[in-house]
Amino acid sequence: MIYSREFSIFLLIVGSIGISFGGLIMRNMNDANAWHIIFYRALGFIFSFTLILIYRYKKNVIKTIKETGLSGIIGGLLLMSANLLFIQSFANTSIANTLFTISSIPFLTALLAFILLKEKVSLKTILMMIISFFGILLMIKDGLDTGGFYGNIMALGCAISFSGFVIVLRKSRNIDMMPASLISAFLLVVVSFFMNTGDIDIPIMDIILCFLWGALLQCFMNAVFIFSTRYLYAYEVTFFMLLESSLGPFWVWLFLDETLSKETLLGGIIVMLGVAMYSISEGYRTKKNYKLSKH
Repeated sequence: MIYSREFSIFLLIVGSIGISFGGLIMRNMNDANAWHIIFYRALGFIFSFTLILIYRYKKNVIKTIKETGLSGIIGGLLLMSANLLFIQSFANTSIANTLFTISSIPFLTALLAFILLKEKVSLKTILMMIISFFGILLMIKDGLDTGGFYGNIMALGCAISFSGFVIVLRKSRNIDMMPASLISAFLLVVVSFFMNTGDIDIPIMDIILCFLWGALLQCFMNAVFIFSTRYLYAYEVTFFMLLESSLGPFWVWLFLDETLSKETLLGGIIVMLGVAMYSISEGYRTKKNYKLSKH
């Protein structure tokens, strides 16, 4: 259990860094609109995640999906909503605006977990979140000044939906909720197909980028996320998502020269500093508890 926490933190950091390239991938697409991206990204996710489920459960895949029950359906709907609003936000505002708005997820999750699950928030975590919150305020202020109101609203809806998804995962941690991600992906494919009136004709390179995003980056992050909710509190799991919010705008600035102001850069550094401090302190605490458990 002790080292499962430490391993979960490590996986979350790796996954958050990987998924932070999503904005850069989207900006490199030529003709695909938001619904095309949602459709093919979800298809790629279904392909790889189904392989994971078959490897893990073998002949019991369908049975495992059914066992998630109402929690799996609600979780799937919330995750579908979060993913849909996430891509729509990317398409209607800057990468920085989107990611800095959804960086409110850890704070929304902590509040919901405190109210609905009675999960306590440690003083250390509160301090780290306050540090990160100052960075987020800097980035959101700069993002709102550049416009993109509709995109920001979509991002806020994404944050609320994803926080709800985390609460469902945490409340149902005794149930294997991995199939909930697959349910979400199937819903995304259906919704995006109809919203785009069946038009799925886009360049092959755009399809490859969507599959890279969904089948590799998103699939890994979803699996890690669900695994981690078994060993970390809800607010802890979402806290590491701040890395995506900080690094995503940096990649599009570095490779595509999309505007990155001094406030954005400073805010991102503050957030990453908060995540680093929390990770180091948790690693130290884990090792200390492990040594104590051996005596």
